Amino acid sequence: MANKPTKMKIKKGDLVQVISGRSQKNGGDRGKQGKVIAVFPENQRVLVEGINRVTKHVKAGATARGTRTGGLTHTEAAIHVSNVAIVDPESKKPTRIKTRVESVERNGRQKAARVRVAVKSDKDL
Repeated sequence: MANKPTKMKIKKGDLVQVISGRSQKNGGDRGKQGKVIAVFPENQRVLVEGINRVTKHVKAGATARGTRTGGLTHTEAAIHVSNVAIVDPESKKPTRIKTRVESVERNGRQKAARVRVAVKSDKDL
């Protein structure tokens, strides 16, 4: 049974850093930074550019023009959201996220807007 989809603090387009797993000297991705390509809240995973690259064997076939396809392709696989952290825009190091509520005027009325903020530098994300 999969976990109930929860609201995730990491969004598409965020710069994240891998904080757990095998180190780079042992062939892993820990310490690498990349941009989030996609977010899957139903199984709490994120797809990060250049991280967790896997080799897939694609069956040979033919396209409409008659060219052959197939062979080995390298693509990114999803990584659990707990293994990545948002990168602080000021220090370029991993940080946690908090939300700040600001009042914004829209159509002549005051509305509350939530803003994501880096814990370390207190800068908006």
